[in-house]
Formats: sequence, C-alpha cells, structure tokens
Amino acid sequence: MYKLIKTQGHAKRGEFYTHHGIIQTPVFMKVATCGAIKGALSALDLEKIKCQVVLCNTYHLHLRPGDELINEFGGIHKFINWHGPILTDSGGFQVLSLAKMRRIKEEGVYFSSHIDGRKIFMGPEESVQIQFNLGSTIAMALDECPPYPCDKTYMQNSVERTVRWLKRCKNKISQLNSEHNKKQLLFGINQGGTFADIRIENAKIISDLDLDGYAIGGLAVGETHQQMYETIEKVIDFLPQNKPTYLMGVGTPENILECVERGVDFFDCVLPARNGRHAHVYTNFGKLNLNNAKYIKDENPIDSKCECETCKNFSRSYIHHLFKAREMLAMRLCVLHNLYFFNNMTQEIRNALDNGNFIEYKRKKLEDFKNQD
Repeated sequence: MYKLIKTQGHAKRGEFYTHHGIIQTPVFMKVATCGAIKGALSALDLEKIKCQVVLCNTYHLHLRPGDELINEFGGIHKFINWHGPILTDSGGFQVLSLAKMRRIKEEGVYFSSHIDGRKIFMGPEESVQIQFNLGSTIAMALDECPPYPCDKTYMQNSVERTVRWLKRCKNKISQLNSEHNKKQLLFGINQGGTFADIRIENAKIISDLDLDGYAIGGLAVGETHQQMYETIEKVIDFLPQNKPTYLMGVGTPENILECVERGVDFFDCVLPARNGRHAHVYTNFGKLNLNNAKYIKDENPIDSKCECETCKNFSRSYIHHLFKAREMLAMRLCVLHNLYFFNNMTQEIRNALDNGNFIEYKRKKLEDFKNQD
C-alpha cells in the first residue's frame, strides 16, 4: 500500500508499505546487481548508512549463482543478509544492453549468456518465476527497453508487446502468490522513448491494470536531460498518483531533484558506486576528483558537512594516496561516502517536503552543486 502524505506541486512525499518494511519516499535504491555493491560494501555497510531498499538483478543472479540455489538458502534476503525491502530488476534492460546476443519474440527473449555463451530463454513467466524464487519484495515486469533513437513504428510495436508481457507477468505473480501464500509486489513499466503520444497511451493502459507501482523506463539511455524531464512532465499525470512512481536508472543528484519536483518517488543508479570507484565523489558543494594532484596534501575530509564514516575519519590526502597506490580501500571509502551522500540528500528532500519548502531547498542545492572539480 502507498500512502501519499503530502504534495508540493507534483512532488510527492509518501510511505510505501511492504512485507519487508515501510519505504519512506522519495527514495534512492542502492544497486547491488549480483547481491553486493561494487566497491566492497556488504549489506551490513548499507544498514549503517541507513539504506532503505536494495536493488538486485534477475538476469545476473539467474546466471550465477542461480535463483534455485538462492531459493534453497531461503531467498535473496537471507543469502545476502539484508532484512529490508529488495527490488529485483526483471532483466529487461539486458534486452537492450546485450543487443548483439539476443532475439526478441512474442513469447520472450532468447539470450546467449555473457559469461559462457550458453543459450537462455526468458519470457514474462520465466522472469516472474525467477524473481519469485529469489524472494524479492518487489518484482519488475519483463519489458523491452528500446534504444535511443528509435524508429516510431518499432517503438509502438515494442510497447504493445511489453503490455502483453505485463499482463502475463501479472497473471503469473498472482498465481504464485496464491499458491504459496506470498505477498510479492509487481511494478509495471511505462515505455515509449521520447514519443509523448506513445508514452501517454501506454500509461493509460497499464494504469488500468491496478498494479502495486509503476516505473518509467527507457530514459537516461541517450536522450538529453531536458528531453527526459519533458517526457516525465508529459506522462506523469497519466500514472496513478496513489501508487509509487519509479524512474529507472536515474540519476545524478541534479536529476533526482528535478525529477522529484516532477512527481517521481523511486530512483536507482549505478553512478554513486561507479564514480566512487574512480575517485569521483559527490559533496554539498559540487563533485570532486580525488585523483587530482591538488589533494596530495589536503588534510580536509571529502565534505566537511558530511557525517559518513569516511569523512569523519580520513582526509582527502590519504584517499588520494590510496588511489595512487591502487589500494582497494580507496574505492570502498569513496563508494561508502557517495552512497551515504545520496541517502542523506533524499532524507533532506523528504524533510523539505514535510516542511513545505522543497522548491527553496532544490534551488539552493542546485546552486551549491555548480562547483565541479
């Protein structure tokens, strides 16, 4: 159940009730594709930085160690020792990213494993079954994420097929939940690229299915930020306000602020961890590159306003040294900081919405972010 607490314009402050806990929204989910954050962070680290939701990937976990093995362990929560909500991505994005290794048919997608080349089939029912085996809190319906740019006729046909897949996913998860007395939730995905008419019509159709939540997919795949924002603005009013809205694969702190204002509740992105592993860190006054020579003797923490364990204990100089020495600790400290930063910022966003001053908060935050190293 989604409880809308208050709004400011299109921006929403809500609570999403799941059988693994209540998610305070807006929320940034941490991407643990294979069950861990790249950068040597475990579920215990995520607890310490007050992470709310972990995102794992159906396709990757199906390949290894295997969803049936994880099921034998008691599910993904027990396997990775995480007790909060987990969302599993359906594998649909791999339909895009593994373009040279797959064939899309009405029945589903035929893959070649990127690990060993073995043949794999994943249809809507198979995707839901794998996610059910994993035991995630929220399952994502299987979709196709067409590339950008994309021919409009192809996009229309793709979106119509994704709707047919969504209906099959809904039937399958209803069957599994009823047979096993489970409460796994299902989110559907709005597609349509930057074609507003396709997006809006698709949003109307999937809204009628009364799902647990709705994602906006197929953005941040090559279009400009402005195109992404305009697309969200056009489609958001046609998705249910009384259900959570999830913008997949986005984004930067700036993206999050802009998209919260446009009505988005859920976010995920690999950027905080990926950038952290390459010495790029987010701060309240812009992004820094700790590989730069000017940090050799810098005794300051990454961000003097930050309360994360990295900032409370280590200097920029030390972290710069660790990167130059190729020590794994460098990546861990920066990823830990970046994820804490995103968590803290979404907490600030929720506070601003609670206090009715989100627009002022957003304006000041964007002004502060203008300093880039």
